[in-house]
Amino acid sequence: MNSFVYEDERLNAISFPIGGIGTGCIGLAGNGRLLDWEILNRPNKRSMNALSHFAIKAEDGERVLDARILQGELSPPYMGEPVRGGALHSGYGFGPHAGTLGGMPHFEKTVFTGTFPMADIEFQDPAFPGQVRMSAYNPFIPSNEDDSSLPAAFFTITVSNTTEQALTYTVNLSSANMMKTSPSLHRYVNDKGLRRIHMATQTEKHDNPEYGELTLATDQAEGSYQLYWYRGGWCDSLEMFWRDFTAFGPFNNREYEPDEKFRNQDMASLAASIHVPAGESRSVRFMLAWSSPFMFNHWNPEKDGKRTIWKNHYAVRFEDSLASSAYAFAEWDRLERETRLFRDALYGSTLPQAVMDAVAANLSVLKSPTCLRLEDGSFYGFEGCIEDVGCCEGSCTHVWNYAYALPYLFPQLERSMRDLDFIYNRREDGRMQFRLMLPVGRERSNFHACADGQFGGIIKLYRDWKISGDDEWLRGHWEAAKTMISFAWSDSNEDKWDANQDGVLEGRQHHTLDMELFGPNSWLNGFYLAALKAGAEIAEYLGEPETAELYRGLFERGKAYTDRELFNGEYYTQQVQLQDLSLLTRYSEGKSQSGVENAYWNAEAGEIKYQIGEGCSIDQVVAQWHANLCGLGEIFDAAQTRTALESLYRYNFKSEMRKEANPWRLYSLGDEGGLLICTWPEGRLKPAVPLTYNSETMTGFEYQAAVHMIQEGLYEEGLSIVEAIRRRYDGNRRNPWNEIECGSNYARSMASYSLLHAYSGFRYHKGQGLLGFEPKVSAGAGTGEVAGLSVENYQAFWALDGAWGTVKLGKDALEINVLYGEFALLQLQLGETLISRVQSAHLGNEELQFERSGGQLSLINGSAVLSPDRSIRVVLSKVD
Repeated sequence: MNSFVYEDERLNAISFPIGGIGTGCIGLAGNGRLLDWEILNRPNKRSMNALSHFAIKAEDGERVLDARILQGELSPPYMGEPVRGGALHSGYGFGPHAGTLGGMPHFEKTVFTGTFPMADIEFQDPAFPGQVRMSAYNPFIPSNEDDSSLPAAFFTITVSNTTEQALTYTVNLSSANMMKTSPSLHRYVNDKGLRRIHMATQTEKHDNPEYGELTLATDQAEGSYQLYWYRGGWCDSLEMFWRDFTAFGPFNNREYEPDEKFRNQDMASLAASIHVPAGESRSVRFMLAWSSPFMFNHWNPEKDGKRTIWKNHYAVRFEDSLASSAYAFAEWDRLERETRLFRDALYGSTLPQAVMDAVAANLSVLKSPTCLRLEDGSFYGFEGCIEDVGCCEGSCTHVWNYAYALPYLFPQLERSMRDLDFIYNRREDGRMQFRLMLPVGRERSNFHACADGQFGGIIKLYRDWKISGDDEWLRGHWEAAKTMISFAWSDSNEDKWDANQDGVLEGRQHHTLDMELFGPNSWLNGFYLAALKAGAEIAEYLGEPETAELYRGLFERGKAYTDRELFNGEYYTQQVQLQDLSLLTRYSEGKSQSGVENAYWNAEAGEIKYQIGEGCSIDQVVAQWHANLCGLGEIFDAAQTRTALESLYRYNFKSEMRKEANPWRLYSLGDEGGLLICTWPEGRLKPAVPLTYNSETMTGFEYQAAVHMIQEGLYEEGLSIVEAIRRRYDGNRRNPWNEIECGSNYARSMASYSLLHAYSGFRYHKGQGLLGFEPKVSAGAGTGEVAGLSVENYQAFWALDGAWGTVKLGKDALEINVLYGEFALLQLQLGETLISRVQSAHLGNEELQFERSGGQLSLINGSAVLSPDRSIRVVLSKVD
């Protein structure tokens, strides 16, 4: 089965998000419906925009041969269900909502091909005189964040005339302006080679978040339009529209004055006609562009009713949706070409299908309402979305720790997250708040610092510096970063993380599973160790040897303790006496009983709640995953790390869930498999009330563990986890482009991007001109094994700040191609196995001179600038 092609029951759950980064999006259903209209500065799951749709008709010059809504069959069940904004005669017991258009003539079958960021739908029906295909996308061009942040959905409808006579096909786009605050004024604009209908609310525009507008656009010159559908009661408007559309010839326009009674109901239609000779094909392009320019914090209002208004970044760039649609059409060919270039390079990676599915599908989070771009272009993210609001605000540091797509694909946006975090979330003593409050500059929360979030910020600073090569940016945050590290042993640290400064976190440690651990544990101590090691490298680079020595000494002592005391022979654990109430009372601050005791003491069992203890937890060596991806080296003992991952798979991976007791959230059921958050193998003590979420299967955690297994050579184990996840998101059970955790479009799922690096062995340091690849390919004459898969020629996608491309490995050469931007190469790391086979290196026709050292080639005479017309080819000796 090709996991990228969906049909029949696998269409049921599809909602493919089409929109820009920080602009909101519109969902494209598996049958071609437009649903989940999330363009009004907030999520809007299960929504529809009145009767919005595409339709098509075929004419032979004298009559209408056929007319259809451009949709396939509506997916069951057909009893009806609650619809956002639904009123009388909608919901359960009334059948499907009329807005689904399921009762109108449509196509018998659709086949949906989803290769994010592009979707293609084939509409199949033997009775229709022609074949119809829709392609939909929004630009996704790594390192070009602005062109990837356009508030629009792009559609190309291609019709192939399968009859023996020339026919005229008319494709029509109908929509309402979904703003509900005031009537919408519709006007027709024909200029700049575009025909457009602009629909804007009558609400005052200036700084009013209730203002919004929408543009329907096409660059097809021939066609007609209807500014307003017929106004009436009952189903009058749809009855009259279908009568108008199915009549021979163009629409007759209809106009009304704005009327409060028809607010959010007035529909407009824009039609484009194409003449297609027998046996030939023609295409027509449409766009839906939107603007809801003014934003405020509606999810966590400011005090005293204050409402600070800011603009969405796209509204800074474009005055309205007419302006953005004009830009997008003017640049359409380039935007589509560069988006396809990325899509084809990504999917050209010769990796297991489930891996590519996981990598690409979760990029959709960036185009969902989970993400915002603030007025200056900075990036902000919720954790995910619930139906009508972002879920868990604040670019939550411990969740976004796992999101490895943004830093490589849009590095400037990722660095803007560091900027906001370090500037607005840091207390003078270095304690970090892990949620950014909007508007920026608003008073910080006074909740506990989060150990994995705080130290993860240091790891990400190190990583983002290496991705960008921006020394000045690094220096600008270094003083703040040092206070963040030293907060571990600061007297002002209320949670006493490393009070004795021995490199081991022993105090109260808040974490991403929403509670606290008490006592040393490899999971959170690993973050501390990785931050110390990254800090030591940065300090050395910036000329602070004493600081580097301090951090390195703490790292070495903490590492030795962790490897010696927290590894039980099978896996890493937490060191805690569950019956020791004093671990809690030390935080009572002189009170007879404190909030911490109320929250954590299980009086009946005489135990501390929500701890790991002797459990086998999914994130026990997560810091090593980060270190592998960032080039930090060893955090935990290598042999023990591999053993821990083997144990994690043995104890926590379940091929089905039927016999598992899960009182928590249900992300896998029945015959579905997954990797549990924490288990307690036979003979190990399980707390009466154990670690939060212990029996759940959350994809971001699962991906990091799977990737780490692949990094450590446990190929079959890692791949089986990825395959289990994507079976759960098969289009029938769940939406393939919406991996859920705490709500929809969950940021942590972008851990899947690191699968690319696990298979390619990608290494980088832009400032040093370093690229590195060590593909997991075994030697062979023409074929090799990539983590268990035979391939003739290996290929993988890579990206850094300002450049992206592919690496290819055949039996006698390795080739690095830059498809976009450029990269000044000074050093090439290939690992000792490949480096021993290097015979020569060439940039185009020029042979490069290099020195060989260990697994690295260093160029002698300056850098080799790689660009789309200048690739590097390394000639390898053949393997017997």
